[in-house]
Amino acid sequence: MRVLLADDHQILREGIRRGLESAGETVVGEASDGEEAVALARETVPDIVVMDLSMPVLDGVGATERIRRELPEVKVVVLTMHDDPERTRAALQAGASAYLTKGTSFADVLDTLQRVQAGEEVLSPKLAASMLEHLSAQPKDEILSDRQVEILQMIADGMSTKQAARALGITQKTVHNHLNATYRRLDTQSLTHAVLSAVRLGIIDLYSEPEPEDA
Repeated sequence: MRVLLADDHQILREGIRRGLESAGETVVGEASDGEEAVALARETVPDIVVMDLSMPVLDGVGATERIRRELPEVKVVVLTMHDDPERTRAALQAGASAYLTKGTSFADVLDTLQRVQAGEEVLSPKLAASMLEHLSAQPKDEILSDRQVEILQMIADGMSTKQAARALGITQKTVHNHLNATYRRLDTQSLTHAVLSAVRLGIIDLYSEPEPEDA
């Protein structure tokens, strides 16, 4: 795994570098501000960028958005002192695959990097609970539109997006547009997390017997 470190605290970067190299991973570069992170990402094309949010010149959210737009194959893991839902949502919407706070142990950081490298999206339980509490404070009928709820329920029941489109008499692209809007409203970037969040919020039900797929 090839990792780029972006943080304006040199001591923190050095500590993470030592840990990663001891674990057999490769650190391809270190950046002390967001602009430098973007430039080094272009130059080195790492597997993952470990990104702080509070950096000079360009903050971590802006750097994440630019890296993900220019280099979609490069994943970003946020490691920051901030644990409020708004910053978490902004980072995930910018394209981060994981969000960790700096109180996280190095073992958990390494585990998260490996899981993100394998294609997972990771949010610490504390942050997930905080974001869910933030959403729960809103009236349920203001979180998602009726059509978004309808589509998410169909997916939870086992339908594919193609089947949902056919059942609703709309295009599959329209279904995906509604799902993308749902991800933004539920502060997530995956269908699995969206369904689980909606179930926990009481927006949809999760049935044990899914609808059969088309042959």
